[in-house]
Order: sequence, then structure tokens, then C-alpha cells
Amino acid sequence: MIMSKHEALKKLEEEMENDSSLPLRESNLVFGEGSPDCEAMFIGEGPGFYEDKMKRPFVGRAGQLLDKLIMSIGWKRENVYITNVLKRRPPGNRDPLPGEIEAYAPYLTRQIEIIDPPVIVPLGRFAMNYFLPEAKISRDQGKLFKLGERYIYPLFHPAAALRGTGTLNSLTESFMKLPEVLKKLETMAEVVAVETRKDAQKSLF
Repeated sequence: MIMSKHEALKKLEEEMENDSSLPLRESNLVFGEGSPDCEAMFIGEGPGFYEDKMKRPFVGRAGQLLDKLIMSIGWKRENVYITNVLKRRPPGNRDPLPGEIEAYAPYLTRQIEIIDPPVIVPLGRFAMNYFLPEAKISRDQGKLFKLGERYIYPLFHPAAALRGTGTLNSLTESFMKLPEVLKKLETMAEVVAVETRKDAQKSLF
């Protein structure tokens, strides 16, 4: 019997909850939330104070800004998927350590495979470098990258945007392009589908 995406995600969350080898277990598990049939999957670096308390991603000030940006393009928070590279809060909101990222990486990989989003939107430097190690956030945010079969569209972290008007303006401008990015990807997928059908027809003769 094939599991639904919701069932597969729930099973993965339970597996993480029971994995005693994972670091930061003194904090609550913040697995992720939203629609597994989303158009975009937003990935931050790790939960903060409020996220740890509520066991939900992006619910503090940065989360409020993210909600506002999502609504500004006519979307709803419940129609996207939001998670982090780390699923538990590092002490004092410090930066994730390489070993911590490595420990949580297999679970994030499986989470992405289950959801299979049209585009992944890493928020901030750590999330972006997880996918694109050579990228620089100031240079590459708002650009679309292809990584294997995945499309990556990195953006500034909302927390950074709260600290500076220039960053906020850049984030807002890049965020507004998300519907356009998705339309471009849909068009590309349609072209590939047509070419595939043509090849299949050719192979019949």
C-alpha cells in the first residue's frame, strides 16, 4: 500500500523524534508544517526561541515577516511548506555546527523527496550553502539555480531583513518574483513533456 505524503511525513517525524543519535535533543523537535503539495518549500537554518516553545517553524518576528511576504504575492501560509535544515534549536540561537547539519541532513533529504516541491527556497546563508556551497547570499539571492533535478531560489533570511532596510527591500523584490519563477518552471516542464512525447512517438517507427 502506497502512503500519502501526509502519512510519509508523519512517519518521518516520528522516526526523528525517536532518533537518540540526533544532536540538540534538549530542544523540542520542530519538524515543519504546511502543504506537502506546495508550490514552494521554504527552508531556514534552524528554530529560534519561539519556534522551540511552539514546536512550529517561523512563528517569531522573522516568521511574521515571512507570512506578510507570502500574503503579498497572493499565497497563504498553509499552502506552502516551511521547515529548517536543523529541526531543533541550537543553544542561544547560535549558528548551526557542521556536525549538526550533517546529522540532520538525511532527514531533510527525505523530507524534500516526499514533498517533491517545484522550487526550494532557502532562507539565509546557512540554508543556501546547504544546497549551494559556493554561493554568496548577497550576490546570489533572488537567482534561480538548477541542482540535479531540483530548482533552488535562495533569498535573504527574514531575520536579516528586519535588521536593515536595504536587505528588506532586496528580499521583498526577490520574493515578488516567486510567482514568475514558478510560471517559468511550469513552461519549462511543459516543453520537456512535449519533447518527451515526440521522442516516444519517434521510437515507435
